[in-house]
Amino acid sequence: MELAIIETSVALGSQPVSPSKPERPAAGGKGATLHQFFAPGGLLARTHPAYEFRRGQLQMAQAVEQALEEKRHLIVEAGTGTGKTLAYLLPVIRSGKRVIISTGTKNLQEQLFYKDIPFLEQALFPESSSGPRLSVCYMKGRNNYLCRKKLYDLTDQPVLSGLEEIEQYRAISAWEKNTATGDRAELAELPETSALWHKLDARSDACIGQKCSEWERCFITEMRRRGLESDIVIVNHHLFFADLAIKLQAEGAPDAGILPDAAAVIFDEAHELEDVAGNYFGISVSNLRVDDLARDVETSLQHNHMMSASLSGALGSLREKSQFFFSLLPPGDGRFAFETRREFLEENGDEFLALNQSLTRLAGELEGLPQKPEEIFNFVRRAQELQMQLAFAMESEDRNTVFWIERRGSRGFGAQKHNRDRNDREGHNREAHDFSRALTGPNANEREAFPPGGRGRQNVFLQATPIDVGPILRECLWSKLECAVLTSATLAVGGGFEYIRRRLGLEHARESVLPSHFDYETQALFYVPPDLPDARTPQFSSLAAERIRRLLEITRGRAFVLFTSYAQMNDIYQRLLGLLEFPMLRQGDAPKSALLEEFRLTPNSVLFATSSFWQGVDVQGEQLSCVIIDRLPFAVPSDPVVAARVKAIDADGGNAFFQYQVPGAVITLKQGFGRLIRSLHDRGLLVLLDNRILKKQYGRVFIESLPTYKKTTELRVVEEFFGAGE
Repeated sequence: MELAIIETSVALGSQPVSPSKPERPAAGGKGATLHQFFAPGGLLARTHPAYEFRRGQLQMAQAVEQALEEKRHLIVEAGTGTGKTLAYLLPVIRSGKRVIISTGTKNLQEQLFYKDIPFLEQALFPESSSGPRLSVCYMKGRNNYLCRKKLYDLTDQPVLSGLEEIEQYRAISAWEKNTATGDRAELAELPETSALWHKLDARSDACIGQKCSEWERCFITEMRRRGLESDIVIVNHHLFFADLAIKLQAEGAPDAGILPDAAAVIFDEAHELEDVAGNYFGISVSNLRVDDLARDVETSLQHNHMMSASLSGALGSLREKSQFFFSLLPPGDGRFAFETRREFLEENGDEFLALNQSLTRLAGELEGLPQKPEEIFNFVRRAQELQMQLAFAMESEDRNTVFWIERRGSRGFGAQKHNRDRNDREGHNREAHDFSRALTGPNANEREAFPPGGRGRQNVFLQATPIDVGPILRECLWSKLECAVLTSATLAVGGGFEYIRRRLGLEHARESVLPSHFDYETQALFYVPPDLPDARTPQFSSLAAERIRRLLEITRGRAFVLFTSYAQMNDIYQRLLGLLEFPMLRQGDAPKSALLEEFRLTPNSVLFATSSFWQGVDVQGEQLSCVIIDRLPFAVPSDPVVAARVKAIDADGGNAFFQYQVPGAVITLKQGFGRLIRSLHDRGLLVLLDNRILKKQYGRVFIESLPTYKKTTELRVVEEFFGAGE
């Protein structure tokens, strides 16, 4: 599993501070209460004319400040529109402590760094507008940054493919001489799918750390320095848990990881933490990792004119043994449990040993080189890491780990890059845990859905994932932090936090559920058709398609139609193609960002999408007036991780359906419905085509957990809501 820490850093001010506790300038209004900051006519209102007082925002700020002062953990659900970022940022700044803020999405990171923190700086430090204020570090994925050594090495290598790569190389070379950050975001003209960038980025597989000749000038080294000088460090969940996993592996070594020590961590969008933590505390070994190692070694040896017959033989043997071993693993589609590891090894133990020995042989050949290029030490480390992780995946008897296999078809560069980086980027696999099969896509900063399978050679991943991350987090995180604040618009189930506390192992935390700033009873109508068949029956699709068509006629398009499976999305889309008079957009036909932009710019359009559009998407105004969801988003019971967690809860005397599956589906449904009302002026229709919410006992948990929408089961009321019945 790729555990690379991936980052960038930008500081608002450059005042050096102590790694243990930053010294920051005193905030304006130091003696003011939080009420005086947030109240009507208060400091924030005077700073920004459009600022609105929200009681829930003040209550959250007071709870966060108390948690920081008392060194207590806090869980707080703040409904959409509460203004939670300012509610935790102001107490963080006033605390004088170094704080890490971990978010679930790049968009929220950018909002914090480019909008919310500058706004608060202007309010708190008006007298020091020309000097240092806060020092803030914004860290992104490592593959967003240029590796200078790779760039310089490539200068002497004729490996560029075509005129496009040659032009891109020239542009990157010119930019490298002037950039202060090395962040590819500065290269607006560089395509997102650039194959050349993948050869030049700073991902950790090829990083040799302090042995590198460019170590002092490295953009990653500079980021680490800035992190140590920062008052506030903004990261994402994947970076945070990758860093934590590296520190655990290094057993507290002082130079392990990149994130600095902090007094507190704010986890925004905290509903994602279990899945992200599970990815980084587990491992993933694949044929692609072996292929990458062999390719990188071969390229380096050829570049340094060090290829020999024995090394060539070792590389050939590694490729052959890897291909043979991974081809022998049990067949299956998508993700499936590997419950026959012992039997597999009894039958194929020789092939397993042969792959292990080929890794040993390659490492030995490399260590025996008389003169070693810098990267050779890294290749040896990678070979040894593959051996250890392969042994764990095949031989470990750890009872808190589920072992499983995932097979995917090859899709060229984009998908291969995705496969290599899958555990390093958008590790939160809501597609696999909560939906049928919608896979994260090739862009390192976006989630795209692709149908499973594909043509060409299959790539095989051996996975090991913790069944229960709670004990791990309790031991290595919650017990080590002075204060952790977990917040999201979707954390509570039935008004309480029992589910999230149990799943994350978080005990002795203060709790608060704050209402939204929105008036849901007048802004949103929630419609459930009582006459549709059970969503699990074959008859459902045709009748659901007809009901969707009728609803879209009433709303005049302007809708997201969200599905729990890729197959269902395609089925309904095809049924409605040619029947709807509105522009139809479908996830997978274009990148996510392009689809959203087209949706915003195309009047009356309808977007058909799966899991990656259920959260982190913000479309305000009449352009999005309807959200339709096909069925209750229960986690797929056959998914190996879900099945293992269900089995573990039931074996421990619990009821997995009510303790795990229902609460997980509740939070996902709240996320999906949360796409609709994004401002005080939004108004629209929410539809759930799955009437189990009305007919089943557990449906009450869903209804009690949702905001106070106006509810109906009558199509006539929907027509009246949009004025269609007049």
